[in-house]
Amino acid sequence: MAFSIIETSWDEHRAELSALRERIFIGEQGVPEELEWDGADPASRHFLALDDDQQPIGCIRLLGSGQISRLCVLETRRNSGIGRALLVAAEEAARAAGMREIFLYAQTHATSFYEGAGFSASGGIFMDAHIPHRQMFKLLT
Repeated sequence: MAFSIIETSWDEHRAELSALRERIFIGEQGVPEELEWDGADPASRHFLALDDDQQPIGCIRLLGSGQISRLCVLETRRNSGIGRALLVAAEEAARAAGMREIFLYAQTHATSFYEGAGFSASGGIFMDAHIPHRQMFKLLT
């Protein structure tokens, strides 16, 4: 199953981005809406994964601080390289913007995924939206 990644803005693809995040973070994971909609979307760079029919299947965002967040992929399309491709797209955008480091707050069940992409954990486990997380960093050299 092929897919493509596009860079977009919140204004251009708000409906698609918010539908994915509502389904996965709020619906599947029980993240409270007030935590999901943090106000950072308009100023963030967004990346959207689309299937062959141009239907949204995943997304990620990059904040100006170098934080990568809101990586999600539809359950039926997980473990097929989409998450990794989204992460690479955000990392390449950060590198092109001159960022020297990127960071994220990984759900603990996903730390091995991020370690495989070159991220290193820092500090202990903390709770965010009732889900255990670890802060992770990657130097962009």
